[in-house]
Amino acid sequence: MRAAVLERPGLDNLKIEQLPTPEPGPGEVLVRLRAASINYRDTLTVVGGYGSRQKQESLIPLSDGAGEVAAVGADVDRWRAGDRVIGCLMPNWQGGEISEGKSAISLGGSADGCAAEYRLFPATGLVRTPEHLSDIEAATLPCAAVTAWSAVMTQGGVSPGDIVLTQGTGGVSLFALQFARLAGARIISTSSAPDRLQRLRELGASDVVNYHEVTDWGRWARALTAGRGVDHVVEVGGAGTLAQSVRAVRVGGTISLIGVLGGAKPDFNLAPVVMQNIRLQGVTVGSRDQFERMLAAIGAHKLRPVIDRVFPLEDIRAAIEHLSAGRHVGKVCIAL
Repeated sequence: MRAAVLERPGLDNLKIEQLPTPEPGPGEVLVRLRAASINYRDTLTVVGGYGSRQKQESLIPLSDGAGEVAAVGADVDRWRAGDRVIGCLMPNWQGGEISEGKSAISLGGSADGCAAEYRLFPATGLVRTPEHLSDIEAATLPCAAVTAWSAVMTQGGVSPGDIVLTQGTGGVSLFALQFARLAGARIISTSSAPDRLQRLRELGASDVVNYHEVTDWGRWARALTAGRGVDHVVEVGGAGTLAQSVRAVRVGGTISLIGVLGGAKPDFNLAPVVMQNIRLQGVTVGSRDQFERMLAAIGAHKLRPVIDRVFPLEDIRAAIEHLSAGRHVGKVCIAL
């Protein structure tokens, strides 16, 4: 089988190799992967950004993949050959709250990922692909979509009439916009270019702002709500945007901290967080149970992920560079 293998940290060390196709053992499922997608975490992994928490040699990267079951091992009765499936990013996290044990294995990090034509999964580490989605679309879901679902629905509890602020046009932000809209919320979005702002409007944002032109967009968002503030901010910028998110959110509101695209060490006044009873919560993907609840909603509403561009496996380095450049709208994918 073909696979992208990171011999050691460094994007130049990522090469396409021919590897033996594995065979499923008891409780395992062999999946013929047809598509994978790239997340911000993958751009860190390929340069060794997770240190001791990731596999440092001969790592197959990318956490997200989808395809069909090729074969099953003994004692597997949940799946059969031909079933269309998606892998879970943290296969040990079946349900309940996260723990060290549940998060110990992460695809494309501490364990090999999905940039390969075949991969073994535990039978409990797969979910069924919604019928209306292609494999490319399904491959966008394990990291970005589940994270957005956790932020907006599971941990955020967004409900009809709430006002949600999203940042940018990356995968998590667009899924958050789509899920908040399904929940009946009003969405306010930020981005940096007219064409991206227009795409946000098309996806359902009622108000958009160019953060290059309106640098104090937190005050702008508060003004849109007659000075009250938004109920929920899906925060992906980290140090670069957190102070504005605090300014935008209402007293007693929630900021879901998902990404650190603008840095991981903020320098801002914590007093408003305390004095305004703001809930600042970290979000790390979600369990298999959450994944399945999200898929039920996606299937019921026929929701489709936003795809920016699809690369062949041979161009995986170019795909990672494309994502790193930050000019994408939606998900960057790999056809396998």
